[in-house]
Amino acid sequence: MTCASCAARVERKLNRLDGVSATVNFATEAARVSFPETLTVGDLIAAVERTGYTAALPAPPEAGQDEDAAAGSRRELRLRMLVSVALAVPVVLLAMVPALQFPGWRWASLAAATPVATWGAWPFHRAAVVSALHGTATMDTLVSIGVSAAYLWSLYALFLAGPGTHATYLEVAAGVTALILLGRYLEARAKRSAGTALRALLDLGAKQATVLTDGREFSVPVGQLQVGDEFVVRPGEKIAADGTVIVGSSAVDTSMLTGEPVPAEAGPGDAVTGGCVNVGGRLVVRATRVGADTELARLARLVTQAQAGKAPVQRLADRVSAVFVPVVLVIAAATLAGWLASGASADAAFTAAVAVLIIACPCAMGLATPTAILVGTGRGAQLGILIKGPEILESTRRVDTVVLDKTGTITAGRMTLTDVLAAPGVPEADLLRLAAIAESGSEHPIAAAITTGARTRLAASAPAAALPAVAPPAVAPPAAAPAALDAIAPPWAPDVRDLSEFTAHPGLGVSAVAEGHALLVGQRGWLAAEWSLAPGPELAERADRAEESGQTAVFVAWDGRIRGVLTVADTIKPTARAAVTRLRALGLHPVLLTGDNERAARAVARQAGIDDVIAGVDPGGKLAAVRRLQEQHRTVAMVGDGVNDAAALAQADLGLAMGTGTDAAIEAADVTLVGGDPRAVGDAIALSRKTLRTIKANLGWAFGYNAAAIPLAASGLLNPTIAAAAMAFSSLFVVTNSLRLRRFNPGRTPDRQ
Repeated sequence: MTCASCAARVERKLNRLDGVSATVNFATEAARVSFPETLTVGDLIAAVERTGYTAALPAPPEAGQDEDAAAGSRRELRLRMLVSVALAVPVVLLAMVPALQFPGWRWASLAAATPVATWGAWPFHRAAVVSALHGTATMDTLVSIGVSAAYLWSLYALFLAGPGTHATYLEVAAGVTALILLGRYLEARAKRSAGTALRALLDLGAKQATVLTDGREFSVPVGQLQVGDEFVVRPGEKIAADGTVIVGSSAVDTSMLTGEPVPAEAGPGDAVTGGCVNVGGRLVVRATRVGADTELARLARLVTQAQAGKAPVQRLADRVSAVFVPVVLVIAAATLAGWLASGASADAAFTAAVAVLIIACPCAMGLATPTAILVGTGRGAQLGILIKGPEILESTRRVDTVVLDKTGTITAGRMTLTDVLAAPGVPEADLLRLAAIAESGSEHPIAAAITTGARTRLAASAPAAALPAVAPPAVAPPAAAPAALDAIAPPWAPDVRDLSEFTAHPGLGVSAVAEGHALLVGQRGWLAAEWSLAPGPELAERADRAEESGQTAVFVAWDGRIRGVLTVADTIKPTARAAVTRLRALGLHPVLLTGDNERAARAVARQAGIDDVIAGVDPGGKLAAVRRLQEQHRTVAMVGDGVNDAAALAQADLGLAMGTGTDAAIEAADVTLVGGDPRAVGDAIALSRKTLRTIKANLGWAFGYNAAAIPLAASGLLNPTIAAAAMAFSSLFVVTNSLRLRRFNPGRTPDRQ
C-alpha cells in the first residue's frame, strides 16, 4: 500500500464479505479482521488479492520478525531514490538557471530525465496500472499521470513540434519523481523509527536458556523451553521465561515491567518474569509460562493490537481519502479545460493541471493518525502503559473523575507490622518472638504480617552474640502449622517447633503454648470478654491512636497478663500522594473507593490527599458507585487491581488496571499499568491526551494543506516541481510531528485539556 486510499480500498473489500469487520492500518501495513467460522483466512487473503494487493497471516511477534524483508525494501527504495536524485538535479538546474543552458541542453536533459521518469517512477506506474485494472485510482495514479504527462508532452515538444516551439517539462518529470521517492524513503525511515519501542520490547526476551536436567546444565534456544522445565539464571543473565524460583535468592531488575530502577528481591517461591535481568546471585527457576504465554509476549501482543487499530478521529480521514483521488482527477481535468477555455496557452493549462495532480497526493492524511498511534502506544509500552486500542484515546480526553480503589492501588495491598510497644519490663525481642510463634499456626493476613515483621525486626536488632534461646520442649507443632519458619537457625528467631495446643479463634485471635508460656494474641475485646485481661494505660492509648488512623491493634498476652501491643496496617504506597497531585494537575477529581470501613478509608484518603471517599461497598456497590457518578454527568475513569474491581472497571468510561493485580481486572480494563506505581495513572492519561492532540494537529495540517494547495495549483501559482517538494514535506511533517511523542516525559507537568 502506498497511501490512505489504498488502505481504504482494501478495507472496503474485506468489509463487503458477509460477517466480516475489518480495519486496515496504512502506517503498520496490517489488517485486523473479525470474521465468522464460515470463512477462512484463505478467503480473506483472496479478497485482498482481488483488490490488487497481497496479504499473509502474520507470525507471532518475535524480535527481528520481517526486519530483513523490510530492510531489503528500504535498500531498493534508497537505490532508486539516489539514482533519481543524481540524475534529476542537473535536469532541474538546466531548466531553472538560464546561465547554465548550452546548445542542445534540452537533449541532455532528455537523456538524464528518461531513466528517472521510467525506471525511477516505475513503482508509481506499476501501481497505477494495477489500480486501473481493478477500476480504482490511488495516489500513485496521480503521480504516474503527472509524471507521464510531463514526460510525454516534452517528447511531443522536442520531436513533433520542434525544439523551442513549446516549453518542455522534463524537469517536472524528473524532479517530481526524485522528490516523491526522497519523501517515501524518509517516510519509510520515520515509520521504522516509530516502531522502535515495540522492537525494543521484543528484544528484551532472552535468546538462550540453561536447562537443568538430572543435575546437568544444557543450553537450548528459549523456544524449546517447556512448562515445568527447570533452568538456571546466573548473575547478569536475562530470565528465559516466566516462572517460580525454587533455589537461590537474588535481586532482579524488573524495570522493563515497572519502570522503577530499584531491583526486587526474589527467593524460593517468588514469581519472576521472563526478560527481567538477574543482578545478584544464581537462581534456579521452574518455568510456568513459556513462548507466547509469557508476560513479555502478552505485552507485545497488546501493543501490536493497539497499533493495528484506528481511533474514531481517523474515520473522517478515511472517508475523505476514499473519494479524494477521483475528485482530484476531476479537478485536474477541469483545470486544464478551464485554462484552455479562457484562451490561455496550452503550456500554461498543462502546467496548472499537472501541479494539481502532484500537490493533491493524500499521503499526509493517511499518515496523520496511524503514525501518532504507533509512536504513542510504543512510548507507552516503554513506560509500562499498555493501551488496548486507539479508541481509548478519545475516552481519556473526556474523563473528569478518577475513582481509585484503595487496596492494591493506593495501598500496598498487603498487611505489614507497623509498630511494636512492649509493656514495662518486657523485652521487645521476647514479645516479637512469642507473638510470631503463636501466629505461625494461622494463615490469616494479620498473622502473616506479624510473623514476617517479627522475623525482620529480630534479625535487624540481633547483636553479634545472638539472643539466648529458651530450650524448646519436645513437642511437635500442630498439623496445621505452616513450615515457613521451621528452618530458622539463629537462636533469637521464632522456632515454630516450639508450638503446641494451637487454636484459632476466627476473627478474634489465636491461643497456643510455646516456650512454657500460655499465649494469647488477638483483639482487645476478645481478651477482655473471654480471658478477663485488660491492657495498661499506655498500651490502651497506643491502640486507640492506631485504630483512629485506620490501623489494626493486636494485643499479646502470656501467663495471664497483656505484655504488649502490635499494630498492623495495609500501608499507603510511597508514591500515592504524588499520584493524586498529578491527577489534580490534569484537571481530574480523585475519589477513593473501598470495601474497607469508613474510618480506615478516611485515614488512607488523608494520607493520599483525597477528599471524597466511598467506603464499605462490596463489588456490586463499586459498580453502583461508578454508575451514580455517571448519572451525575461525570465521565469516570476507574483504577483497580482485584477481581472485585472487574465489574466497575468494565462499567467505567475508562478502565485502568494495575498490572500487579488479577487477570480478571486486567481483562476488564482498557489500559493496563504494568507496574504497581499509582503515578502511572496520570502518566497514562497524559500520554493518551498528548497522542490525541498530535493526531488532531496532524489531521489539521493534512486537511489544511490540501485545502489551500489545490486552489493555488489550479490558479497556476505553483510550479509542479515546487508542488512535489511541498507534497513530500507535508508527509514528512506529519511523521516527524508524531515522532515527538517519543520524547514524552512523565515527569513533566502536563497541560490541561
